Amino acid sequence: MRQSMDTMVVTGGAGFIGANFVRIALAQTNARVVVFDKLTYAGHLESLEEVRDDPRFDFVQGDIADRSAVRALFADHRPRWILNFAAESHVDRSIDDPGSFLRTNTSGTFELLEAAREQQSAASAAERASFRFLHVSTDEVYGSLGPTGAFTEETPYAPNSPYSASKAAADHLVRAYHHTYGLPAVVTNCSNNYGPYQFPEKLVPLTLLNALEGRDLPIYGDGGNIRDWLYVEDHCEGILCALEKGRPGEKYNIGGHGERTNLQLIDHLLDVLEHEHPAANNDAVAARGFRRYEELKTFVTDRPGHDRRYAIDPTKIEEELGWRPRHTFEEGFRRTVRWYLDNRAWCDAVQTGSSSRERLGLSHGSTTS
Repeated sequence: MRQSMDTMVVTGGAGFIGANFVRIALAQTNARVVVFDKLTYAGHLESLEEVRDDPRFDFVQGDIADRSAVRALFADHRPRWILNFAAESHVDRSIDDPGSFLRTNTSGTFELLEAAREQQSAASAAERASFRFLHVSTDEVYGSLGPTGAFTEETPYAPNSPYSASKAAADHLVRAYHHTYGLPAVVTNCSNNYGPYQFPEKLVPLTLLNALEGRDLPIYGDGGNIRDWLYVEDHCEGILCALEKGRPGEKYNIGGHGERTNLQLIDHLLDVLEHEHPAANNDAVAARGFRRYEELKTFVTDRPGHDRRYAIDPTKIEEELGWRPRHTFEEGFRRTVRWYLDNRAWCDAVQTGSSSRERLGLSHGSTTS
C-alpha cells in the first residue's frame, strides 16, 4: 500500500491519538499526510510542531460536521485513505453537553462517509479497490463488563454515556455504509490510551500535573473501576496495521493487556513520579504539609453511570494481522511520566484559556451507579 505520495487524511490529527498517529504515519509510510482538525480545546498545533516542516505534511482547519468544508477537503486532496480520529471524547463533558458529542461524533462521521461515498462513485475500479475509510472508536461502546471476560468483536453494543452512545452510532453508520454502499471501511475499538500529548483533563495527565502542583488527586467512587490501558504509540501502530492489512467490513479490537483499577493505576503513576521527581523535593507538596504524592489522594463522588470494568480481547488483530503492543505497562508509564516532566511548556500552552482541570460531569438530573 505504501505508494509514494498517496494522500492520507487524518481527521482530528491535532488531538491526542491523532497527533501521535501522524508522527508514526510520516515515519513508517511514504504517504502525504493531511490533518483536518477543528482545533477545539483538545486539538492544538503545538502537538504537531515537530512535523509541520515535513514536506509531506499539510494542515487544514475545519469541522467534520461542516458539509461544505468536508466536501472541499475531498475535492482538494482526493485521499486514498481516510482515518477518522476526530471526536469529542471526554465522558464527563458529554454528561454536561451531549449535543456537541452527537454533532461531532455522529453527524461528523456521517458527513465524512457521504463525502467518501461521493468520491468512490466517480473513482476508477483501481481507486475504489485501494480506498480505505478507517474509523477509530472505543471499547466504551460495549458497556460495562462483570468481573470476568473481555470485549470481543462480537460483543453486543450497550453504551452507557452520551459519549459512548454517540460513538456507537458512528460505528453503526460505518458498518452500514460498507454493507449498503460497498464502502471499503474498517472500524477499530481501543482500550484506554495514555502517553504524550494527552490533554490534561484525562486521568493520567490530570493526576500527574495535579501531583506536581501539590493539588488534590480526585479518585471517583472507591477507585475500583477497571480499565485496560494501552500506550498510545502501540495503539497507533495497531491502527496503521489495520489500515494496511485489515479486511473491509471488519472491526478490530486493540488492547494492551493492561487491566488495572483506577486506584492501582494512580498508585503506580505516583510511584514512577516519586522516582523521577520526588515529592520531598517539591515545594508545592511541602506547602501542603506532605512528603509523598500519595498523600494528595482524595476520594470523591462517583461519575454518573460510571462503567465498572472494561477489558479488550485483542486476539483477532494479533492473530489475523500480526499486531502486538511493543511496550509493557511499566515501560509505557515511565516514558509517559518523563515526557510530561520534560514538556511542561506544552502542558501550559494547551491549557491556556481552556482548562483549570476542574471536575466536569456533575450537571445531571439524577445519579445512577
